[in-house]
Amino acid sequence: MRVLGVDPGLTRCGVGVVEGVAGRPLTLRGVGVVRTPADAELGLRLVAVEQGIERWLDEYAPEFVAVERVFSQHNVRTVMGTAQASAVAMLCAARRGIPVALHTPSEVKAAVTGNGRADKAQVGAMVTRLLRLDAPPKPADAADALALAICHIWRAPAQNRLQQAVAQNRLQQAAALHAAQAAAQAAPPHASKGRTA
Repeated sequence: MRVLGVDPGLTRCGVGVVEGVAGRPLTLRGVGVVRTPADAELGLRLVAVEQGIERWLDEYAPEFVAVERVFSQHNVRTVMGTAQASAVAMLCAARRGIPVALHTPSEVKAAVTGNGRADKAQVGAMVTRLLRLDAPPKPADAADALALAICHIWRAPAQNRLQQAVAQNRLQQAAALHAAQAAAQAAPPHASKGRTA
């Protein structure tokens, strides 16, 4: 499984591609940051983020895209930029038919470090160890993108099993409903009482 992790942001949008399966050593395919100038007009910054993500999708052809789920922060301006960059990443993937998964920061931290409240240094250290790197990727946005990809690789099998179970349950419910409707149609109508003379 090859996953592009995206740590959304307008100034620095972290991107990282990891390949592997749960339970086996993972391989780093690429890591970096899509940057936009803070003083540029918002529309142009979003176009720059889109073009950067498109280049990563072209170069690495991921099977999945994992994006950090935007959560409420004290700084509304920051969360707006993060949400806008997140939407651009999802749009780029959807346009190509690539499934997108959203993971919360605490979910990613828990998956990678075992602690949902781990700090950026701990996340970077674990990403370095898991991918057998010489040093943590810089800046932290790049390490966070790799952590997102790792989280998705490790959690996807369980999520897939859950989705399959839900789909199987829906299929069984639909089959039962269909059988009940067919039985109702096949049953003879109740004989109506005739008039007596």
